[in-house]
Amino acid sequence: MADAAKQEMSAAKRATVALGVTAVLCVAAMVLVGPAAYPWLKAVHVIAVISWMAGMLYLPRLFIYHCDAAPGSEMSETFKVMEGRLLRIIINPAMVVTWVLGLWLAWQGGHFAAGWLHAKLALVLALSAVHGYFSASVRRFAEDRNTVGSRQWRMWNEVPTLLMIGIVILVIVKPF
Repeated sequence: MADAAKQEMSAAKRATVALGVTAVLCVAAMVLVGPAAYPWLKAVHVIAVISWMAGMLYLPRLFIYHCDAAPGSEMSETFKVMEGRLLRIIINPAMVVTWVLGLWLAWQGGHFAAGWLHAKLALVLALSAVHGYFSASVRRFAEDRNTVGSRQWRMWNEVPTLLMIGIVILVIVKPF
């Protein structure tokens, strides 16, 4: 168990370092390159969004399967590790990069007065709230205190998809 904790801490440290390096590179691009950095940082933003969404779509699937594993079983312990790593190493850093670069891009593009951006931000806030709920659920599963059944997790699995559809439509179509 001590080795698993060490590996978990090592993975979390690597994720923190990677997030820090990404932040430094993005700030350097903003300062050194100026307006020419916009498309590059937009690309990093899209990559972060894809990573965040991939994790947000996969995590409830893990919860569905975790519900079928007996608490304390080897399978349950494996799901705990998978859920924790997915959250700490992929989902959390991707959300941070998405938010930071998204706000910077909106500011640089002068979009804060646009109605579509207000609606998009509301949906991204909702997605962030779902992220928070999933994070709390990872802790509950880790403590063998999950009270949500696999059927409810199947419904929760669709929420990020619906929010993503709305966000993409607002960004691409800009209906108002």
